[in-house]
Amino acid sequence: MRFTSTPRGARLARRLVSHRLNDWGHPYATPVNETLTLIAAELTANAVRHGHVPGRDFHLQLTLAEGTFRIEATDTRAEKQPPPTPPTPDTASESGRGLLLVAALADDWGVTPRPAAPGKTVWAELRVATGSRPHTHPAAPRPTDSVSACGHDTESFPAAETSATARSAQPRSVWKDGLGW
Repeated sequence: MRFTSTPRGARLARRLVSHRLNDWGHPYATPVNETLTLIAAELTANAVRHGHVPGRDFHLQLTLAEGTFRIEATDTRAEKQPPPTPPTPDTASESGRGLLLVAALADDWGVTPRPAAPGKTVWAELRVATGSRPHTHPAAPRPTDSVSACGHDTESFPAAETSATARSAQPRSVWKDGLGW
C-alpha cells in the first residue's frame, strides 16, 4: 500500500499493520501483533525521516509465507542507505535507536535496492509458530489477481481454506501493488 511520506502516513501505515494482523488472527495485545507493529513503526518512520523525496510516497508491504511475516518499507531515496549494522547511539541522543529496535525484535532484516526505479526497500522478518493461530483474512477487501503496471504479480486472498496445512503453505500478502507510481 502507498502512503504519503509524512508522519501521518507513517502512523496510518503502522495502524493498518496492526489491524491486518488482528484480522489474520493475531489480536492487538499479542506479542506477534505488538512486535510487528513496532517494527512497522520504525521502518515507516525511517522511510519518512531519511527516505523522503518531495512529492514521492513510500510503500509498505506485509506478507506471511511458511510461518514468516515479512514487512517491507520502500522509499525513493537510493543514496541514503542504512548501515548494515545499526550504530550505537549517543546516550544523550533522543533519536537513532530505530534500527537497533528492528535488529533486536526481528529474526532478520536488511536493505535491497528498489527494482526498476530509484530507491531502496528496508525489510524485516519475524518467524512465528505455525498452527497456533489461524491466519485467515475475512474482513479485508480482496484484491483481484493482476499484473501491476511495473509487471509485478499481485495475488488475491483465497476465499476459503480447508486446513492449517493449506494455510501455512500459501503465501499471504496484505498489500502488494508493484511499487510503481
